[in-house]
Amino acid sequence: MKQLLKLTGCLAVAGLFASCQSVQQEANYQVIPLPQEIVVEQGAPFILKSGVKILYPEGNEKMQRNAKFLADYLKTATGKDFTIEAGTEGKNAIILALGTENENPEAYQLKVAGDGVTITGSTEAGVFYGIQSLRKSLPIAVGANIALPAVEIKDAPRFGYRGAHFDTSRHFFTVDEIKTYIDMQALHNMNRLHWHITDDQGWRLEIKKYPKLTEIGSNRTETVIGRNSGEYDGKPYGGFYTQEQAKEIVEYAAERYITVVPEIDLPGHMQAALAAYPELGCTGGPYEVWRQWGVSEDVLCAGNDQVLKFLEDVYGELIEIFPSEYIHVGGDECPKVRWEQCPKCQARAKALGLKSDKEHSKEERLQSFIINHIEKFLNDHGRQIIGWDEILEGGLAPNATVMSWRGEKGGIEAAKQKHDVIMTPNTYLYFDYYQSKDIENEPFGIGGYLPMERVYSYEPMPASLTPEEQQYIKGVQANLWTEYIATFPHAQYMVLPRWAALCEVQWTNPDKKNYADFLSRLPQLIKWYEAEGYNYAKHVFEVQVQFEPNPAEGTLDITLSTIDKTPIHYTLDGTEPTAASPLYEGVLKLKENATLSAKAIRPSGDSKVLTEKIDFSKSSMKPIVANQKINEQYMFKGAATLIDGLKGNSSYKSGRWIAFNGNDMDMTIDLQQPVEISSVSISTCVAKGDWVFDARTMSVEVSDDGKNFTKVASEEYPEMKEDDKDGVYNHKLTFTPVKMQYVRVIASPEKSMPAWHGGKGKNSFLFVDEISID
Repeated sequence: MKQLLKLTGCLAVAGLFASCQSVQQEANYQVIPLPQEIVVEQGAPFILKSGVKILYPEGNEKMQRNAKFLADYLKTATGKDFTIEAGTEGKNAIILALGTENENPEAYQLKVAGDGVTITGSTEAGVFYGIQSLRKSLPIAVGANIALPAVEIKDAPRFGYRGAHFDTSRHFFTVDEIKTYIDMQALHNMNRLHWHITDDQGWRLEIKKYPKLTEIGSNRTETVIGRNSGEYDGKPYGGFYTQEQAKEIVEYAAERYITVVPEIDLPGHMQAALAAYPELGCTGGPYEVWRQWGVSEDVLCAGNDQVLKFLEDVYGELIEIFPSEYIHVGGDECPKVRWEQCPKCQARAKALGLKSDKEHSKEERLQSFIINHIEKFLNDHGRQIIGWDEILEGGLAPNATVMSWRGEKGGIEAAKQKHDVIMTPNTYLYFDYYQSKDIENEPFGIGGYLPMERVYSYEPMPASLTPEEQQYIKGVQANLWTEYIATFPHAQYMVLPRWAALCEVQWTNPDKKNYADFLSRLPQLIKWYEAEGYNYAKHVFEVQVQFEPNPAEGTLDITLSTIDKTPIHYTLDGTEPTAASPLYEGVLKLKENATLSAKAIRPSGDSKVLTEKIDFSKSSMKPIVANQKINEQYMFKGAATLIDGLKGNSSYKSGRWIAFNGNDMDMTIDLQQPVEISSVSISTCVAKGDWVFDARTMSVEVSDDGKNFTKVASEEYPEMKEDDKDGVYNHKLTFTPVKMQYVRVIASPEKSMPAWHGGKGKNSFLFVDEISID
C-alpha cells in the first residue's frame, strides 16, 4: 500500500492520474492536518462504489449542504455520482449525524465499518471537518472502487481561530477567485478569512454614504514597476466589490463554515480614501491613490471630528455586510509626521490631556484615542475589534484582540495584559516571502525566505508565557500581501503547499507533529490540489541539499535527498544531469571548485535541476570563530557560513548571509598551517529600506600564534547615499604577501544611519557572506 501511495504522490507532481478502471484502491487516513486520534479496527473494509448513499438528518439544511459537498468530493475522486437522501439509518451508506462526547464545537468522529461510514459532529461544522478528512483520505481513482479500512477517528482542532489573510487592495481579485481561495481554505480546515479590502493603493468596497471611495479611491492612474523603482507602467488599475458581491462572498464562506473578518485599516493606510475625500487629511491634499508600495505619510486627521463621523458611517455599513464578531481595524504602520505638524491634531491632544512620556508619545496616544473611539462604536453594535500589534502603542483599547505580526513580542505583551491574541508573525507566516533561495527563478516576491519546513516548525504558544497567559492565544493565521502578486495563480503558488504546513500548526496538537512524517503525507494532499486545479509550488518535490563545512577533513560535505526517495543523478561540472550521470549514493565530499548540478529523475517527469557553484579559497572549510556576537535573528548557520564556499545572492534572508548589528563583524580563521596569502575579500548585502547597509570599514590582521596580530591592510568606505543601489557589494583588500596561520577579518557596520533614512541615527544591519583568502 505504501508503494502505491508513493506512486500516487509522484504522479501528482506531474498532474497525471491513472483512471484505474479495474483496480480497487485503498483509502489512507494519514491526512493533513493529522487527526488527534486514529484507531485502526479489525474487520472488513467498507467499499465505496456505485449505489452507496449519503444520508443526513431530515430538515437540517446545513447537513443537507454538507451531504452535497461530500457527494461533489466523492465524484472528483471516483467520477461517480452518489445519491443524497434524508435519513439516519441504512446499510451501504455514509451517514452524517450530530452529537459527540466532545464539547469542542468543531469536533467530529469518523467511524468506518464493513457496512457503512458514520461521521458524527458536535455541530454541522464538526461534520464538515470529518467530511474533509474522509475526502483527503481518498485516492484520486476515477472509475475505481475504493476500500476504506475499518477505523475510528476522534478529532478536534487545537485552535478555534484558524485563519488565512488575503490582500485584495494592492491587487484586485475577482469574486470567483476569492471563492476559490475559500474552497482552498476549506480543504485545509481553516475557519477564518481575513479580508484586507482597503489601503493606500486602492479602496475596494462600496460604501453607499461615500460613493467617491470607489468612484475615485478604487482607481490608481498607474503602478510602480518592481520594488519602488521610480518607473511606472502607465496603465490605469482598479476594481471594487459592490456590497451585494461582498455579501455573496460572506454567504459562500459561511456555507463552508468560514467567517469573513473584514479589515478597513485606520488611521494609516488611508491615502486612497483621502484621494476621494481630501478634507479628511491633515493637509487637505490634493492626494492621489498611491501608485507605489510602502507606507504613505498621509493619514486620517486625528483632530478632525468629521473623520470620526466618517469612520462611524463606514464601519456602520461594514457591520451590515459582515456578521463576523471580529472587525479588523488595522492600526499598523501609521506615521505620525502629519499629526506632529497639524494644529487640529495638536489641539485634540491638548484637549484630551495627552502627553509624551518614556513609554509613548502623545501622537501614539492620539492613535489610541481613535482606536478606542471606533472600538466603543463597534462594541455598542455587538462587535469586537481586532488590530495589528501596533494598537498596543499608546495603550490598548479595553476589549481589543491583538494580531501579532512583528514577531511574537506584541502577542506576548497583549497576553500578559489579558487580551486575546492571534499569532501571525512575519518570521514564520508571511507567505509573500520567497519559498526558495533561487529567487531569480521564482515568481516575484517581496523578499525574505520562508521555506515550508520553517512554517511547520512554528509553535504558537510562547514558552515565556505562563499556562494561564497562554490561554489568551486563540489562534494562528498566515498572511498574503499582494504588492508583488498580480494574478490569482501566483497567489495560489505562494500559499500552496505552505498552507499544508500552516493547517497542521493550527489544528494538530504539537506532540503529534513531525516534519518527516508530514512530508510523507503531503503527496496525498497534493493530488487534491491537482484534482481541483490549484496552482502550487513544487519545491518540496525538488532535490533538497544540505551543505556542511568539515574542517577536520577540509571538505564541504553535501547531502542530497527527495521527499519520495526518487533516485538523484548529479554532475560536478555544471552540465545538466541525465540518467547516465553518476547516481547519488551517499555524502559527497568536495575539496575543490565545482558546480554541482542534481536532478531527481522520475518516470512521470524530472525535477527542476538544482545548481550550486562552490568556490574554494585558502579559508574554505577552515576553523573559524566569531570574536564579536552575530545577530541572533540572522545567525542562520553561524560563522561557518563565511567559509563554506557558497555565495549569497541579493536576498539577505536566504541563509547564505549572517548579520551584525551594534558591533563589528570580527572573525578569526585558522588556516591550520602557515600559508602565504596576499588578499582577503568579503561580500555584503544591501537593502536600505530594511536598514541593511554596506560596511564602513574593513581590515585584515595576521598572526602566527592566534594571539598577537599585526594589521596588514585596511580600508574605509563612504556613507551610503539615498540613490545607492541595493544588492551585493564586494570588497577586496590586497597586501604584500605574508606567510601566517591565523587571519583576523574585521568589518564595521554603519553605526548611525544618515539623516535621509527613516531610521536615522540608529544602528544599521551589516550582512556579510564569504570570506575568501588567497
